[in-house]
Amino acid sequence: MSFIKTTEQDSKYNHLEKMNTRELLENINNEDKTVPLAVEKALPQIEMLVDQVVSKLSNGGRLFYIGAGTSGRLGILDASECPPTFGVSPELVIGIIAGGDNAIRNAVENAEDSTNQGWEDLKTFEISSKDIVIGIAASGTTPYVISALENCNSNNIVTGSISCNLNSPLSQAAQFPIEAIVGPEFVTGSSRMKAGTAQKLVLNMITTSSMIKLGRIKGNKMVDMQLSNNKLVNRGTKMIMSELNLPETEAKQLLQKYKNVRLAIQNYNNGKQ
Repeated sequence: MSFIKTTEQDSKYNHLEKMNTRELLENINNEDKTVPLAVEKALPQIEMLVDQVVSKLSNGGRLFYIGAGTSGRLGILDASECPPTFGVSPELVIGIIAGGDNAIRNAVENAEDSTNQGWEDLKTFEISSKDIVIGIAASGTTPYVISALENCNSNNIVTGSISCNLNSPLSQAAQFPIEAIVGPEFVTGSSRMKAGTAQKLVLNMITTSSMIKLGRIKGNKMVDMQLSNNKLVNRGTKMIMSELNLPETEAKQLLQKYKNVRLAIQNYNNGKQ
């Protein structure tokens, strides 16, 4: 299959340093507007992968993201937001980045070029066929990620991918590839821009739709969110007020007692106040 690295092609714009601030912002914004349309075209692929994620998590498995650089950081971001948003264990969705935790803030030289470290990193979590692994790489050519998926395939572990080039090596290594083809970046090759935005949108879709299907949302509310600050306590109180038609004082007392919006509502409805 043919493979053209459109994420590395020349920007449609030139002489960026001669643009004034408004021109820069307008042109970046014009490029950003194309990203949701690229993601829209990938919805059938996203749907297939989400169904696989839901199946695995429903049966005691875990979701792993693995990537390098910006892609790895985006996976870690999405994974880290699942416990506070949906009230799930930090071990349910796990993000892995080439070069380890130091690479979250700093570039780690040659980390993405390893053809065995990705699988070694996954093995530290005692990964098994119960789990699912999604490789993330804007270019779709990162050896660390590709080799990790190839090893997963050899060990009967379901694999998916998120990339921004058509028919990339990563897509061919994944059983359920997602390709959001965003085209050249505003700054040539700077895939933290449109490609990174596309990856973030897809990651939002994967975890949000999966958690909804797993019952972690009621109506349209985050009833299992962690009450880790005053803002979230106030939000939880308002949810209970709205759901049970209670005054604020009583709703807050319920929340303080049960420490969870869902449990507060369930226990009230069961007559346990």
